[in-house]
Amino acid sequence: MRNRMLFIAFFFVLIAQVIAQKDRVIILSDIEADPDDTQSFVRLFLYANQIELKGLVATTSCWKQDSVEPESIKILIEAYGKVQPNLELHEKGYPTSEYLHQLVKSGLPKYGMTGVGKGQDSEGSDWIIQELEKKDNRPLWISIWGGANTLAQALFKIRETRTPAQTKKLIQKLRVYTISDQDDSGLWMRTNFPDLFYIVSPGDDYGSATWTGINNAVKGNDNSEISNSWLAENIQQDHGPLGALYPDVAWGVEGDTPAFLGLIPNGLNAAEHPEWGGWGGRYELYKPDFSKTKKGGSIVEIGPESRPIWTNAIDTYTPYIKKEYGRSFGRDTITFTGYKETLWRWRDDFQNDFAARMDWCYMSVDEANHPPVVVLGHPEEFTVKSGTTFSLDAFNSYDPDGDNLSFLWFHYPEVGSYHKTIEMGAENVHEVQVKAPKVSKKETAHFIVKVMDKGNPPITRYQRVIVTITP
Repeated sequence: MRNRMLFIAFFFVLIAQVIAQKDRVIILSDIEADPDDTQSFVRLFLYANQIELKGLVATTSCWKQDSVEPESIKILIEAYGKVQPNLELHEKGYPTSEYLHQLVKSGLPKYGMTGVGKGQDSEGSDWIIQELEKKDNRPLWISIWGGANTLAQALFKIRETRTPAQTKKLIQKLRVYTISDQDDSGLWMRTNFPDLFYIVSPGDDYGSATWTGINNAVKGNDNSEISNSWLAENIQQDHGPLGALYPDVAWGVEGDTPAFLGLIPNGLNAAEHPEWGGWGGRYELYKPDFSKTKKGGSIVEIGPESRPIWTNAIDTYTPYIKKEYGRSFGRDTITFTGYKETLWRWRDDFQNDFAARMDWCYMSVDEANHPPVVVLGHPEEFTVKSGTTFSLDAFNSYDPDGDNLSFLWFHYPEVGSYHKTIEMGAENVHEVQVKAPKVSKKETAHFIVKVMDKGNPPITRYQRVIVTITP
């Protein structure tokens, strides 16, 4: 029976590898408004083999209203080109610097809606339309790190020059993740294009936004991996020419990175399902109550949403901490609840992943660490009867460097329809026995396995298992 289940599991892994596709992405960045855009570009280029970059557009924002700086992107690409051959030794598929240079475009040097309308086209807005109209069935993600008016102009032109049917078809291919509203065109787009897939923490109170979980120093939590000393040791110094361009923090470290973190294929992220949670945070589809929207003091004009958007969701999270004796991991004594928790709960993992890839810039394959491969002993989705016991197993997971592996299984109660926590005993083993709860109607539960190697730095990969429980 076990051999049959393993065969089925390997079959599903094989199918997943065949159908896996990179997400295509266009970046809109107000680079030079804040050093964090440059920081985010450094990380982005390290994952350029795992997501398909289709545009790197310099834009304005409320912090940089009348100029754009595409040359700053080109400087980073030059540094990337010097380390690209070594990156390619560790994982295949890194684009050349020549290819990336072709993607650099500019939006108009105008702020917000003053740059949207007839005669306001730019090479950036036209580039978005050109990519959107290609014969490619994959969604096109627009990762917005500053102002959004370059995308707004593209949508304005599409609506003015295409038929309603053509416009609808193009809108259906778009996916937007924007780092709050950094000009007044975001609300305009969400109002005028009600079918546009849009992830945002609305308003101008950036301190309350989900994405700030990437750089929020949490009281009672270990925040060392966003410290200046950690960045200096693991990113900036002695890690090659790309790391040398990573600037010190001015406002908040890498505030734009969450806009693409959820697209990295790690077994946890599910880009089409923001409600499932991942490295970019967790978001739910609803119409937020404008009376509860906080104002943070920027100059962006905000207003009530006209329809549901993908926005802030709440997680209640108790961290697992390393233990010196007994089980290698155990739950901490402190629990956190909020929007930012949906993102910073994964912060140690994605920071270590970043540090490992920075090592790839100059280390040999034998010297550096590489991610483990998670292999389930069963399908990623299956159905069980209420009250029965079932197993979750990742025994056949392995590490390409031969590192020892640690396992951690947990139920993600905020995701799926069954919200009560399902316990599973000793969670830090490759196989756990789970008793399905008694239910009166069909429910779904999401279980996550974290597989961590013991390399330096340690790297984590995941697998999500969705279990349907029937009465």
